[in-house]
Amino acid sequence: MNTDFLKTASFHRKLTLICYPGLLIFVILWHGFLAPNEFLSVWLTMAIWVVPLLFPLKGILQGNAYTHAWANFILIFYFMHSLTALYTNPGERWYAAIELLLTTGAFIGATYYARYRGRELGLGIKKKKGEKVVTNAGKMD
Repeated sequence: MNTDFLKTASFHRKLTLICYPGLLIFVILWHGFLAPNEFLSVWLTMAIWVVPLLFPLKGILQGNAYTHAWANFILIFYFMHSLTALYTNPGERWYAAIELLLTTGAFIGATYYARYRGRELGLGIKKKKGEKVVTNAGKMD
């Protein structure tokens, strides 16, 4: 089986474009309609859960590799929420499982898109003059 397409920026961009907007829509459905919070207003709940996902949305839709990379900091919040809800809230376990699936897909897609697209663009961390490079194997180059 040829799995070279799994190591392309294009594949991971598509994965992100499916999971990230899917997570946004699902969060609106879950916290706005399926199981709204009984102690907070719907508007406050939407502000807490939806607004953070809107910050990197433009850059993700435009294919900005840098935005994909920092969007993961926002996704971690949803990842932790889904794991906590799976453990503590039996009535909403299916919702939490869907959130976990979408968050994980968006995280993997955004991480590898940033990596592969950054390589395509020749982006990287600048090295100081005379600095020795340590490879993944721990050997000095």
